[in-house]
Amino acid sequence: MPEADTIHYAANRIRPILAGRVPELRTPHPRLRGDRWPERLGGREITAVDAHGKHLFLHFDGDLVIHSHLRMTGSWGTYRAGQRWRRSPRRAWLVMSADDREVVQFDGPVLELMTESRSRFDQRIAGLGPDIIKEPFDEARVLRRLREEDPTRPIGDVLLQQQVVAGIGNLWKAEGCWAAQIDPWRPAGKVGDDEVLAILRGVRPKMQQSALDGMQDRFRVVYGQKGRPCPRCGTRIAERGQWEDNRTTFWCPGCQR
Repeated sequence: MPEADTIHYAANRIRPILAGRVPELRTPHPRLRGDRWPERLGGREITAVDAHGKHLFLHFDGDLVIHSHLRMTGSWGTYRAGQRWRRSPRRAWLVMSADDREVVQFDGPVLELMTESRSRFDQRIAGLGPDIIKEPFDEARVLRRLREEDPTRPIGDVLLQQQVVAGIGNLWKAEGCWAAQIDPWRPAGKVGDDEVLAILRGVRPKMQQSALDGMQDRFRVVYGQKGRPCPRCGTRIAERGQWEDNRTTFWCPGCQR
């Protein structure tokens, strides 16, 4: 699932194409055709493009906003007019054109039109924790929310709870715990505030940089490296599903104790 840096990077690519413009809009996917988005949004200017955690928002004149969450399958693409898309046109849900550029959302799965007021009260959005990438970042609020979680839950799994901190996924959970030398399996109640902040402060600048240039792979040290030697201690990197959702965790059993 794309993490916050990937979503912010998409917003940063989309913003100069669409913000301040009135796009031509098409909804080729059958699931959206009956919603009449081209008619409802026709002639409306896009006033802002932003992201919060793993959610992306396109704000239109008239108190309307398109909300997107990519989950495991979705993708945003930006193209020059006439440029071949990286996914099949049959997989396009939303196409927006302005001048000689196109913005395409592929494969849904969460793509919805709502009012601004609804977006402020929808608990999927309003209930999110502080965005790991944005400034200012409210560390105290993250710690308060983390301490409200089940203290027996592994810290690696608590970091994935979007109501605690928005934007961290499996990749940055693994890299943050490794950099701070914290066992992702340790119960959250036995991880000190200073240790939690070490994880967050370790990943934040890397995620912010990735949000600017899209070069996330250069920060991968343990994620996806099962069986390879840890660059810090030489122990082979381990992999196992974690907690109730069985989400993949990579860590070094040697130096993350």
